[in-house]
Amino acid sequence: MQDTLKIKGIHHITAIAGSAAGNLAFYTQVLGLRLVKKTVNFDDPYTYHLYYGDAAGTPGTILTFFPWEHLPQGRPGPGMVTAMAFAIAKEAVDFWLNRLRDYKVEVQRSERFGEPVVRLNDPDGLGLELIGIPGPVATSAWESGPVPAAEAIKGFHSATQVVRNIDHTQALLAETMGMRPEGVEGKRHRFRMSQGLSPGGLYDLVVDAGAAGGLQGAGSVHHIAFRTPSDAAQAAWQSLLRQKGLHVTPIRDRAYFRSIYFHEPGGVLFEIATEAPGFAIDERPEHLGRALKLPPQYELMRGEIERHLKPLDASGPADRPMAVHP
Repeated sequence: MQDTLKIKGIHHITAIAGSAAGNLAFYTQVLGLRLVKKTVNFDDPYTYHLYYGDAAGTPGTILTFFPWEHLPQGRPGPGMVTAMAFAIAKEAVDFWLNRLRDYKVEVQRSERFGEPVVRLNDPDGLGLELIGIPGPVATSAWESGPVPAAEAIKGFHSATQVVRNIDHTQALLAETMGMRPEGVEGKRHRFRMSQGLSPGGLYDLVVDAGAAGGLQGAGSVHHIAFRTPSDAAQAAWQSLLRQKGLHVTPIRDRAYFRSIYFHEPGGVLFEIATEAPGFAIDERPEHLGRALKLPPQYELMRGEIERHLKPLDASGPADRPMAVHP
């Protein structure tokens, strides 16, 4: 496989939230991520689309949310990404255990592939993990955030998908997308996308033949995006995936990257997104996330959209301790 057609890692993960304000408070003030873009859903302009990441919005650090306040609670299951893991320094594990307990967030500590894992849920029940790694990751810490740079989240570590049968999804990951089998631990099969400690370089499949069906809703993952370096590489991916018999969308301009989408054999919605142009095309790097940015087709509707959206403020502390139950 040509190097340009090897997946470099996770680009972003998009999930569904309930309260936009509660989501903003938890991810910026408890987890210490930066709000790098405040925009709207391309298909539902009266709903926010919130992007969190490191200081620069580096691909591999981006977690995004559609906050739909009246949506029923979701339930993880096959055909979904069921957990997402962030990388932290191995030395920061105790810091995070204490910090989360101070915020009344319930945590569970374990170990996976020799690395310490801190498990928690966000206020909507979305499964999160903090995994301690031994070395540095090339991300940009948010110096103005509430978490010191040494302990700050370093971007994604991995994501977990549950499958009832591994065969077809494993073939797609390893044979078509170029992910290298990394190891097996119990029912968990790990695949590596990138060398070294690039953010978001791992993807896990957990085999559970009897797993109950999932339900998309608040606290569930909508889709996962993998990164590719250029428009030319993305077009090559689109051609290759179609040759493999997958239904792949046309290229869609998402302002900060371009995207193609397809469902993998287990049912998860996959996206392949370009690394460019990035989040600084319409805001200066020091001002990321401050203003509401609209796709050009909705700019004439700005007044109406702003009347529908509740104002959000990322500058203040979380207004109350958050009880979250894994």
